[in-house]
Amino acid sequence: MERYEFGAAVRHLRESTAPETVGLQGGNRRVRGLRREELGELAGMSADYVRRLEQGRSHPSAGVVNAIARALRAGRADYERLCALAGYAAADGQVPSELGPGATRLLERFSDTPMFVSDAAMNLIAVNSAFLALDHWDLPGGRWDWNVAWRSFCLPVDGFKQSDTDATDHESILAAQLKSAFLRYPNDALLAELVDDIRTRSRLFDTLWREPRPVLAYESSAAFIHPEGDPVTLVGNLLAIPGDDLAALMLTAAPGSADEARLTEVVNEAPGPAVVLLDRPGPG
Repeated sequence: MERYEFGAAVRHLRESTAPETVGLQGGNRRVRGLRREELGELAGMSADYVRRLEQGRSHPSAGVVNAIARALRAGRADYERLCALAGYAAADGQVPSELGPGATRLLERFSDTPMFVSDAAMNLIAVNSAFLALDHWDLPGGRWDWNVAWRSFCLPVDGFKQSDTDATDHESILAAQLKSAFLRYPNDALLAELVDDIRTRSRLFDTLWREPRPVLAYESSAAFIHPEGDPVTLVGNLLAIPGDDLAALMLTAAPGSADEARLTEVVNEAPGPAVVLLDRPGPG
């Protein structure tokens, strides 16, 4: 299965790459992106071999994976994914934690919507003032205070309450995200340490790690307990930021609801910067 997924990923990247970005002439083309012949020439292989890779009829070496990634000028996340699908550790297998321009713009443009940006290991690396205005995330002073998965399974945040159904969805998402990161970044010692710590402390997480539940939708709802007022129920939607291998979580209330009015009140009472970088230890 991985061989076919690798081929599909290569074809998608090839067809999504503008010729100009790799030093080729664009002009009028009948096909999207690069031709197989062009990718082969850039990567030092035949067009027929590129075809066999894309059709899942040949398994690439680590060198071939690197050559294709370089030829397509693939971003870090795409490179890591190609390596994982081919069954290799990436040349630089550390979880990236730089807040790129795309993630920064996302936080800036939705300054009135509670949002955080996390790395692949579920460490929060930046939030906006609307998220801080919820005032629900306590900091006990532990090593993984800003890690969403560790806090959820090992030391739940008091101001965050979910129904059994939503908790099940949330747990499935977190376990799936960490498992994916673990496969993509096998050389990140701190990520391995984080996973081992959660598995040791949480029997539920250990079960999910060994027997993952299917993730049907990357969203769940929760009641955020504000210390100075009524709780507000929000739905969290997880959005991928593939170029930097980050994720953003947006928290929104039902339109026209009392929760929406309450959220607006809470956010307006605690203005602040659009982007707040967090100083947290952890993988990456």
